[in-house]
Amino acid sequence: MIYKTNEYLGYPDRISVPAGETVKFQLSSKRDAVKVEVMRLRCGDVDVNGPGFKYDLMNSTIDGVHTCLDQEIRPGSCAVIHHGGALVPSGDAWSFGCYIYPTRIADNARGIMGSWCESTAEGYALELDVEGHPVLRIGSLSLTLDVKARERVWSFISATLDFAKKTATLSLIVPADGTRPAVAHAETFDLSDMWAFDSGLDFLIAAHHLDGAKRYTAHFDGKIEAPRVVSLALDAEALRVYDCQPRTGTAASGLVASWDFGDGITSLDVKDLSANCLHGRLHQLPRRGVTGFFWSGAVHDFRLAPREYAATHFHSDDIYDCEWQTTFSLNVPAEWRTGVYALRLTPAGDEPEPDCESYVTFFVTPGKKTKRADLVVVLSVATYLAYANSALRLYQVHFETLMEHVLWLPLDDVYMQEHPQIGQSTYDSHVDGSGRAFSSWLRPVLSMRPRGYWFNLINDTHILDWLEEKGIAYDIITDVELDREGARALKPYRAMMTPTHAEYYSFNMMNGIMEYQNAGGRHVSMGGNAFYWRCGFHPAAPAALEVRRGMAGTRTWESEPGEVHLAGTGEPGALWRHSGFAPQKLVGTGFSAMINDTCTYYVRMPDSEDERAAFIFKGTGRHEKFGDFGFRYGGAVGSEIDRLDYELGTPRHALLLATSEGLGAGALPTPEEFRTMVDGLDGTQNALVRADMVFFETANGGAVFASGSITFGMSLGYNNYDNNISAITLNVVKRFLDPEPFVLPSLA
Repeated sequence: MIYKTNEYLGYPDRISVPAGETVKFQLSSKRDAVKVEVMRLRCGDVDVNGPGFKYDLMNSTIDGVHTCLDQEIRPGSCAVIHHGGALVPSGDAWSFGCYIYPTRIADNARGIMGSWCESTAEGYALELDVEGHPVLRIGSLSLTLDVKARERVWSFISATLDFAKKTATLSLIVPADGTRPAVAHAETFDLSDMWAFDSGLDFLIAAHHLDGAKRYTAHFDGKIEAPRVVSLALDAEALRVYDCQPRTGTAASGLVASWDFGDGITSLDVKDLSANCLHGRLHQLPRRGVTGFFWSGAVHDFRLAPREYAATHFHSDDIYDCEWQTTFSLNVPAEWRTGVYALRLTPAGDEPEPDCESYVTFFVTPGKKTKRADLVVVLSVATYLAYANSALRLYQVHFETLMEHVLWLPLDDVYMQEHPQIGQSTYDSHVDGSGRAFSSWLRPVLSMRPRGYWFNLINDTHILDWLEEKGIAYDIITDVELDREGARALKPYRAMMTPTHAEYYSFNMMNGIMEYQNAGGRHVSMGGNAFYWRCGFHPAAPAALEVRRGMAGTRTWESEPGEVHLAGTGEPGALWRHSGFAPQKLVGTGFSAMINDTCTYYVRMPDSEDERAAFIFKGTGRHEKFGDFGFRYGGAVGSEIDRLDYELGTPRHALLLATSEGLGAGALPTPEEFRTMVDGLDGTQNALVRADMVFFETANGGAVFASGSITFGMSLGYNNYDNNISAITLNVVKRFLDPEPFVLPSLA
């Protein structure tokens, strides 16, 4: 049966909620009613070849039929300035302009700055038309300069309204850049008639108003820097070099407003340097911490030279918050178990529609009254967001070659292609070709729910299913709690488990786990490609994950030069390995290779016979193939795999328990794993292309076990959970839950 999974869409206001607290849900559908049920997922994988779709229906106060609105998504970022009439042209003259760096000129007009409203044809604004010509709009009047701004070239666009002379002058300057002299273009137009300068609406930067309902359109794709307004009749060059810096005790002569995007880069605030304090706020999270017109290349950290980073990169497809109305709120009962939960959304009519079913996922974490288990599973929300609504299958031309199979498009992919406003993942690019640095849960995430994308969360539920099957008590938290609370989030637990693909980790997350391990906590790392990318949740937009790719790692786009630091925190992005904290320092293994063909298995290594590891292999044979089976992938070594490396930080006393065998030509190393292109890089010849199973003890009685493979957890349920991967995992979990301390071996 082919399910219609997008008849209802929705998202929670908080991705994880403690039992006993409240979460709000925002739903949308063209149908006017929806039937709601709440499920606790044990295994969210609907593939009948696996353990099966397993869940419990919960009794909740939101069960039943609810009215549902058809709520639109309006992407596109801009800056919004409330001005109370202070930015309506007045006096003898009015000059305004800014630096622009268009990254896409196409489709329709692109607003640069002003208050013009499309539906009322009131207000004024600077824009670019579909070909890049500067345009001055005043009411229903449209004045166009017969020269084009160029993509990815800095220029200064401005207009001067001289009310005494009844003229308007529109200008474009391409400043000298060391390779060519400055070029200036200007044209003066008659302004003898009276025009509607006042739309009664906010002043916008990088868009104009669609109507008076706070809906914006004509979003600019590109960077804008130093927008300013002066109540003087200045020519373009005089306005460009106008001194907008505040003066002690006095304002610069004629200065109405000057917005400095280099001030407060880690916030969403837009600061006005003038005495009028016409501060603004960024809408839909455009990218800050980007190089501006004055960037010299000498500094690559915006915190050291904010003047060189006084630009903001706006996109017509930026999306942070859909801003939908709340459909209902759920008061999560204090007695509910922690876990992965979902709203099941189905039609409310009398006639059943078994093929119409959608879900909204959220996570319930321990509340004040929750009795804690000894084991906590830290689910990887940052990674789920990094991949949220990934459209690589649609737009990456090499996807079939990369995956080595014919492209197939599920209905969710078709929906995303038809509705790009839903926003994509941090692996995708904006319409202007720049990589997407942000991903938020305040929008429908099609890839984080049953009957959707089977990677990441759905794979992780196989581990939860195994824990349930083996009767092991556990709690779940998410890495959002780990990011907010650090080691305090883990302190109540004797052991923690990270799932199949804990790839994206913030500074607080990494250090929280390290502090926990050093204090005696035990860590079972069940996945591969773990702790790889350094990322961060934006402090001013806490539902948004920020990723900067840098210039290395397995990536689908690269950061622009000078733009590797996270705008939200200021810290460097890119790989943890390049921040001196390779995953090997945390769990003993780190990303080695991607497997694009046959998955395989482990064989035991001599270290597995060390008495320190005797408990791990209890009940298994010395010469077995470990994990030459598995759901969907066919082997416990597959997808993305990690290896031991003492030079990158694997503790010297770590035991190499097992390593992969039988990898093929489709097992290829990650780019940071080799320095020159030579023959023999693939898994058939390269000894560094492997998955390693590792164990080591930590201080204060703690220990770490790492599987080194994403598909390890997908082998747990094979043969009704009776197999050697299940056996060694059970051995590890039982010992890690035993209060008897581990003992650090002597390194003498």
